[in-house]
Amino acid sequence: MKRGIITVVTAAVAMLGLVVPAQAAPATTAPVKHCEFIPTPDKPAAKPVHPPRPTASTRGTAAVYLQTNYGPVVIELDRSNASCAVHNFTHLVRSLFYNDTQCFRLTNSTRLGVLQCGDIYRVEEGGPGYRFADEVTGAETYPRGTVAMGNQGPGTNGSEFFIVHSHANIPPAYSVLGHVSYGMGTLDRIVAAGIADGATDGLPKYPVRIYFAFRLR
Repeated sequence: MKRGIITVVTAAVAMLGLVVPAQAAPATTAPVKHCEFIPTPDKPAAKPVHPPRPTASTRGTAAVYLQTNYGPVVIELDRSNASCAVHNFTHLVRSLFYNDTQCFRLTNSTRLGVLQCGDIYRVEEGGPGYRFADEVTGAETYPRGTVAMGNQGPGTNGSEFFIVHSHANIPPAYSVLGHVSYGMGTLDRIVAAGIADGATDGLPKYPVRIYFAFRLR
């Protein structure tokens, strides 16, 4: 199964002409950050997954490929900005947590334009069975293409994330994972399809599905 996914991703990357830089050789003593992933017994894991190891690299970047029913999205993740969040995100990708899931929230208002994914059951329900702290400085902004962690309050990060398709005039309370390096056209197609019942915040009019997610590097 994994080999088949690798083949599909490799072919897709070649077809799209994406250039994924080779990851630099790790330093002998790469700095790390301690991360605390706290179990949430009242909110068990929606899919079988264990918490990541408690240390995360603070150097370099990673790239993740999402294949949706609207097209591909490639996300460039910045470890120096939110080490634990990036570590968690790549861990969930490797654990196939996001495979065969649905993005349950789309907003398109003067204040907020995002696609929210990572909630396995419905909006803000269905996480990985643990939570971890925010990584914010208070200076965060969320322009088009930003990818950030979603939460239900301080220190409640898990699997939920959002992609800004236009703008997000929100407080700097959400850890920034990185940005979309390829596939904003996919987001534009999702937005053009609309929101259910003509709302500005709700379910996408037509389901948005993540078929699979795979780490490119």
